[in-house]
Amino acid sequence: MSLTVYSDEHFMKEALKQAQMAFDEGEIPVGAVVVCQNKIIARAYNQTERLNDVTAHAEMLAITSAANFLGGKYLQDCTLYVTLEPCGMCAGALYWSQLTKLVYAQHDPKRGFSSINPNMVHPKTEINSGLMAESSKKLLDDFFAKLRK
Repeated sequence: MSLTVYSDEHFMKEALKQAQMAFDEGEIPVGAVVVCQNKIIARAYNQTERLNDVTAHAEMLAITSAANFLGGKYLQDCTLYVTLEPCGMCAGALYWSQLTKLVYAQHDPKRGFSSINPNMVHPKTEINSGLMAESSKKLLDDFFAKLRK
């Protein structure tokens, strides 16, 4: 039996599906998935409004879900795919989780960790950015245009 190896694009599309769910629920459309050994072990989207919790970012919920799935607090050998660059809070949590790889779509010049302090993510974490950024940007732009109406 052969194992299908999925691409970063495949997993980012899954994160975008999560972002769409957030959009549909009136949440800022950010979605995330955590992948371990080519398998999605956690899916999440922003739920700050639903849960009335400022920490309920997609990344935070995905980290918790993945840690519960793995039975431990470290996400070594895991990749997080997220549609928007993590904020400082989320980057700090990713640092402590010892995530192996971070892939994010859209850069966030106002709140993204790289604008605040690019060293917030663990030094061993590989970081890739810009994958499917236009799709993420469109969802965010549509969301904020809808809010302004």
